[in-house]
Amino acid sequence: MEKYYAESHEWVMALDENTVVVGISDYAQHALGDIVFLSNAEVGDTVTFGERFGDVESVKAVSEILSPVDGKVVEVNKDLEDTPELLNAKPLETWIIKVEGKIDPSKLMTEEDYLALDKDH
Repeated sequence: MEKYYAESHEWVMALDENTVVVGISDYAQHALGDIVFLSNAEVGDTVTFGERFGDVESVKAVSEILSPVDGKVVEVNKDLEDTPELLNAKPLETWIIKVEGKIDPSKLMTEEDYLALDKDH
């Protein structure tokens, strides 16, 4: 499955025609440093493209997580409540929220385009 990326360093990947998962990029977790806490959306919340749905707290800073899709949260990754450091260990495999919604590729970048933005990605 192909991931798409927002300029704000979140990724989104379709699981099926109407469901996607959202996470943060390797660049984002690296820039944040050791992640110690995640404030997340709740099931039933509506998320809007480009709007905040949660925060990631690291030893360095607190950073907003912006939604790369419009939709309704249908599941949150409960593993991140006790082990937010999974976002450091496996950022491209660890999803944060599952959303009933669809990807709009015209608003996002392919992985190739995202990685071409900066050699540090």
